[in-house]
Parts: sequence; structure tokens; C-alpha cells
Amino acid sequence: MKDHSQAVVSKKVLIPFILITSLFALWGFANAVTDPMVQAFKKVLELSNSQAAWVQMAFYGGYFCMALPAALFVRKYSYKVGVLIGLALYAGGALLFYPAAITEQFWFFCLGLYVLTFGLAFLETTANPYILAMGSPETATQRLNLAQAFNPVGLLLGLLVAQQFVLKKLQSDDIENYSALAETKKALIRTTDLMVIRDPYVILGLVILAVFVLIVISKMPQARDEGGIPSLGDTFSGLFKNKKYVLGVVAQIFYVGAQIMCWTYIYQYAEAIGMSSEDAATYQFAAFILFLVGRAIGTYMLRFMSPGKLLMYFAIFAVLCCLGTIYIEGMIGLYCLVGITFFMSLMFPTIYGIALNGLNEEESKIGAAGLVMAIVGGALMPKLQGMIIDAGGNAVNDIQIMGVPEVNFSFILPLACFVYIAWYGLRVFKKYELQS
Repeated sequence: MKDHSQAVVSKKVLIPFILITSLFALWGFANAVTDPMVQAFKKVLELSNSQAAWVQMAFYGGYFCMALPAALFVRKYSYKVGVLIGLALYAGGALLFYPAAITEQFWFFCLGLYVLTFGLAFLETTANPYILAMGSPETATQRLNLAQAFNPVGLLLGLLVAQQFVLKKLQSDDIENYSALAETKKALIRTTDLMVIRDPYVILGLVILAVFVLIVISKMPQARDEGGIPSLGDTFSGLFKNKKYVLGVVAQIFYVGAQIMCWTYIYQYAEAIGMSSEDAATYQFAAFILFLVGRAIGTYMLRFMSPGKLLMYFAIFAVLCCLGTIYIEGMIGLYCLVGITFFMSLMFPTIYGIALNGLNEEESKIGAAGLVMAIVGGALMPKLQGMIIDAGGNAVNDIQIMGVPEVNFSFILPLACFVYIAWYGLRVFKKYELQS
């Protein structure tokens, strides 16, 4: 039986909690503002699709490469030092957009994103277990859901900034045959557009520096073990023997893959029913709002229900929405696709909290790296879904697979991901939560 009276965040750590929680919005902003840059760079710098994809490769690559080194660093020092290193790298990467815009070199922008996501990897590897450690283990998952509720706030702001202050201001996007322009005129437009792309990142870098100063001057709980640090081999061994953790990393890979698939291919799904990309963007914005609402409702429900059980229910409803997305064509199918986001909202922080629950402080620091590296699922699985959509040609509905257009059928991949997550939630509930 859950204790409803226990404070999720105690008064003595309220200020540190607020400061660390602000980071969740800041990396949500970076995620949302970077996605549309693939299309922006493609147009402005006249890149192929595969060249423009380096934006996402740099983004996911930074996460994957730096998560474990970040965890090892935090293990040796403290959460506060880890947060400060992350903020410094985040600000540095964002500010690199200034010289990148001057040189007009695409690789320079990618380098900026790569360094920026080194910082994000540090922050996510550090901030998530830091929030879990700021209070009672019984309320840890609820506390992380509360902090993660501010992530979609950053997503919404990032999407708005990308649409209103970048994509709408690109001159190259307003010209029908930009490539055919004279080189002198094209160079002038390119210089102007790259400055438009540069500005939000430079402003973001300055905001991050302000947060850096605030955390430097604030007294933060260290949340470190007082005893000696166990050997790295013992820590890894303990993690690999912990089935709840290992299966949780797999669940996180599937969750992040499902999230990126459902958000990326909403445009292709809308195209199949004759909707423009501009109108489809409105439905993606609605999905982000549902994500925010779902986080808030899920966090509240965790007061009354165990994390594993609630995760299972949300995953089951996500499966039902996926079935609607696949087998109901037209607007109802699109509504089902948007609805998946509500049920995804709870998953990342809940899987994270479940997987790290019960680990000691040192295992949590290394374990957090595995859960952040699981973000690589967002780079791998959308590629597979794209291959299904391309099965009959370049259009999104060239052929039918099992009686539905190929774009509809492609959502069999997120459906399979949610089936696994539902099983994981059920296993956690039966094996760990019922016995406590």
C-alpha cells in the first residue's frame, strides 16, 4: 500500500530540486529545436538527404559517445560537478554556432551539435539519478516524473522557436527554385539564413551560462556514498546480474525508438491522407501538448498506483492506439497516432526510476549511463520504419501490406515496442512490487 502522505520533495532540497528540474526543460528545448534543422540545413546549404542526416547523427552520436564517460566522471566526483561540466559543454556547443555561421561550413555546425550533446549526455546521466537521490526511495519514481514533466515544456518552446523564428524566416525556403539563382544572390541569402539558424542557439548558450552561474553559487546536496568507491568491475557485474535493470535498458531502447518513430512519421501518415506538412505540424504540436498533460496526470497517478502497474496500463493503451493507427485509415487513424503520445508520456522517467530503484549510489551512476545510451534506439528504429514505408517506392502508400497502406503497416514497429514495455511493467509489478 502506497503512503500518500510522504513528501515527494522535502523543503530542504526544494531550491536544488527546482534548479536541476530546469535542466529537463533545457534539454527538451534542444531536442525540439534541432529536429527541424535537418530540413533547414538541407535547403540553405543545398545538401542531399543523407548529408543533412548528419545533423541527427551528430546529435545522437554525442549522447551515445559521452554517456558512459560522464557516468565515470560523476562516479569519481559528484553530481554537482557533473551538472556543471554538462552545462559548460552544452553552452560551448551552442555558442559554436556563432563561428560556424561566419565560416558557413556545415561540418562546423555539426561539431557544435556534437559538443552540445556531450553536455546533454552529461546532464541526463547526472540529473536523472540526482533527482532520484533527492529524497526517499519510495517517492523516487514520482519525483523523477515530476521533474520530467518540465521536459515537454521545453519541447513545446523549442518547436515554437524553430517554427516561428527559424523556419518562417528562411529566405531560401520562400524561393521556389533556390538552386537556380545566381551564385552571388544565393551567397547573400545563404549568409542571412545561416544567421537565422545561428541566433536561437547563441541565445540558448547565454541562457545556459546564466544557469551555470546559479548552480555554482547554490548549495547543492552531494548525494555521495561516504565509503570507498567499489571497483568498476564489481559495479558492472552487479548491474549485469540485475535483471530488472538489464530488461529496463532494453525497455528504454524500445521506448525511445517508439517515441521518435511516432513523432517523425506523423508527417508521412498525414501525407497518406492528403494533408499538407504545415497542417501535420499542428497535429505534432497537439501531440506535444498531450505529452505534457500525460506527464502531469501520470505523476499524480503514481501517488496511488505502483510504477510497474501504471507503466503496464499506459503501454497497453499505447498498443490499442497503435492498432487504431494501423487499421483505421483517415483522420481517426491520425487521431489514434496523436493519442499514442499521451500514453508514451509516463514511460521514459518511469522505466528509468524502476531500473535504478534498489541500486546503490555507485551502481546508479553507471546504470544511468546505460539508460542514457539507450537513446540510440531513436537513431536505429526510425531507419527500419523508413525502410518499410519505402517498400513499394518513394511514396508513402505505394502498396498495401496486410490490407493497409505501407505507412500504416509501418507502425507495427512501435506496437511491438509497447508490447515489450507492457510485459516489462507487468513483470516488475508481479516480481518486485507485489512482494514489497
